[in-house]
Amino acid sequence: MAEPIATHRVRRIQRTALVLLVASGVVNYIDRATLAVGNPLIRQDLGLSVFQMGLLLSAFLWAYAVAQLPAGALVDRLGARRLLPLALALWSAAQVLGGLVQGFGQFFAARVLLGLGEAPQFPSSARVVRDWFHVARRGTATGIWNCSSTLGTAIAAPLLTGLMLAFGWRWMFALMGAAGLIVAVLFYALHRDPRDLVLTADERAYLVEDDAAARPGAVTWDDWRRLFRHRTTWGMIAGFFGTIYVTWIYNTWLPGYLEMERHISIAHTGWVAAVPYLFGVVGSLFGGRLADWLVTRGVSPMNSRKYPMAAALIITAGLTVLAALTPSNVVAVAAISASLFMLYVSSATAWAMASVAAPANCTASIGSMQNFGGYLGGALAPMVTGYIVRLTGSFVPALLTGAVVAVVGAGVYIMLVGAPIPDTAAAD
Repeated sequence: MAEPIATHRVRRIQRTALVLLVASGVVNYIDRATLAVGNPLIRQDLGLSVFQMGLLLSAFLWAYAVAQLPAGALVDRLGARRLLPLALALWSAAQVLGGLVQGFGQFFAARVLLGLGEAPQFPSSARVVRDWFHVARRGTATGIWNCSSTLGTAIAAPLLTGLMLAFGWRWMFALMGAAGLIVAVLFYALHRDPRDLVLTADERAYLVEDDAAARPGAVTWDDWRRLFRHRTTWGMIAGFFGTIYVTWIYNTWLPGYLEMERHISIAHTGWVAAVPYLFGVVGSLFGGRLADWLVTRGVSPMNSRKYPMAAALIITAGLTVLAALTPSNVVAVAAISASLFMLYVSSATAWAMASVAAPANCTASIGSMQNFGGYLGGALAPMVTGYIVRLTGSFVPALLTGAVVAVVGAGVYIMLVGAPIPDTAAAD
């Protein structure tokens, strides 16, 4: 596929957008981790039970999952430049409020508000890539912004622990809230949506050439509703459930698994647990680049995403089984690291699919539908894993369950994800 040349202005917008998206994504994932890092001190100061802390941890995930569906439609209607700064301001305010709470009810409300605020982050990122990158470059761009999730997770524990020890857990929340507000101002000041500029003929040609579904305009209710009529939409929703389910087994239980199952000391757990997430950063970058490489070799944009998504999940399943059954701690950590590499290959190519799977005015909408399915899995994973561990006294069956979910997710991708969703206006 021959790629047209981007103008200097488009290249500048692309670079600025990716820096801002990575920055906001890192803040997003660090903010999610504040409660987990402050868990012991927060429970002690507020007199919360372990059960109440579990409810607080899950409140974010359920709010985030449910808010995905309207978030994507709002991004497509208002544009990323307008909605993402508002979302950043909302979740940053929730972080500040988290540092001011005096009891369980207030904290629960702050965590729900955090989930609602963070919901537009990834759909906005998908829309920015669709708006400003040629179809042959969208995979690489997606891999770059998508790596912010695992990068943020990797640096959250040491950064937040340092802030908490230096200033206390309440100031830890407040300082992260202030950081998010700064990023919100920068994004609004520096980023532009295509609708904000008068594009030249060359710029328009670069953005829409070889894109079979590049219809502009705001998404309508009928556009949004019709997405659910297509098999590809349901394949993306159900397949991403598998990717995020296994990811969140590790996101929520990896330190506990290393301590309880592998008997690695708490002093070493934080550093050992960070290693797999660094592999996730590389996996995200590799997955995005792989999708673009396949496109340049003549693979259709949809299949250049579909095949890596499914293959990465199948390999993840095998690596997760290995991590569960090996007696060696070194092999287990290596297998988990390779699993996260593959999971972020799958995640990056899944988000890259959002930029080619539907008409341009539905990009954030279909991305948020996919993320809704993913975070149903994300919300269930810590609960199901905890229940299995309590029932059996071991993480082995919980990890094997995750492997089965990954294989099912791969099968869903293969069987249900097909051609891009056609322009609904043209179809009617």
